Amino acid sequence: MQEFLDFRTDLAIEAREMLSKRISHDIPGVEMVTSTDEDVLITRVDVTNHEAEKALGKPKGKYITIEAQGIKENIPVLHEKITRLLADELKIIVDANQHKTVLVVGLGNRHVTPDALGPKAIEKLFVTRHLGDMLTEEIKNDVCLVCAIAPGVLGITGMETAEIIQGVVEKVKPDLIIAIDALAAASSKRINTTIQIANTGIHPGSGVGNKRFGLNEESLGRPVIAIGVPTVIHASTIAMDTINTLKEYAEFARYFKSLEKLSPTEQQVIVRQILPESLGDLMVTPKEIDRLMDDISKIIASAINEVLHPVINEENISQYLKF
Repeated sequence: MQEFLDFRTDLAIEAREMLSKRISHDIPGVEMVTSTDEDVLITRVDVTNHEAEKALGKPKGKYITIEAQGIKENIPVLHEKITRLLADELKIIVDANQHKTVLVVGLGNRHVTPDALGPKAIEKLFVTRHLGDMLTEEIKNDVCLVCAIAPGVLGITGMETAEIIQGVVEKVKPDLIIAIDALAAASSKRINTTIQIANTGIHPGSGVGNKRFGLNEESLGRPVIAIGVPTVIHASTIAMDTINTLKEYAEFARYFKSLEKLSPTEQQVIVRQILPESLGDLMVTPKEIDRLMDDISKIIASAINEVLHPVINEENISQYLKF
């Protein structure tokens, strides 16, 4: 399926959409259900067998996508709504009664804004593992012991992220790992407007096309939930988006007739060939990326806080501590 993989998307929903364009029948082993909540679209994609896994280029598991164009706007009410919806979806996967110790990993390079989603989210988490013995009996069973780490990237630490996390897991022995990372999308409309949850783990560096060793249950011995947001897109993909948009207008459609005989991958190969060499693997991100990373990392951290310890927060924690 290399033809399909050339599109470089980390989103299961996009993988399914692009595969559907190439085949006319349903994909066995790929189940998709969508629902809407006014201005928010929720899509659930289940990859259930090896054939579907191979076709999509995504591991077997559940992928939940929350899309809202309004995420990009500074609208507190909408951000609160998305936080609540994200928390609701996480609760379906995370059993707070079973996963008592949770390690949250903020992947990425905090010095590169589009790649700083993980570290920024970690800064907004309410960690509680160090409070375990201090919690009163009335609250102890309702609180997960949360710890967090932002391990940095190979170029700064000289260590693979997986190596660092494996060492932490061996010491902390968490019941569950939640990994947060920036992703790449194949559609410009999904940049910073989409949050994906997956119970299949994650590959650090996915968002910038530099996949490292995977963080998943197979490599870490613990279930891994991945939360990701596409923050970058390839220049060639933007060019393809532009061509596809122009094809929808009658006055321009005739200029693209010959392209209709080519597969999407063949079209993209042509686009890459005619783009200036300097644009080769250029990654593009919105100019307001600083604010977007602050807003989206807050949404993700707030949702995780709500799921792992809904009863306590930084404001009321003192009343539940033994002194």
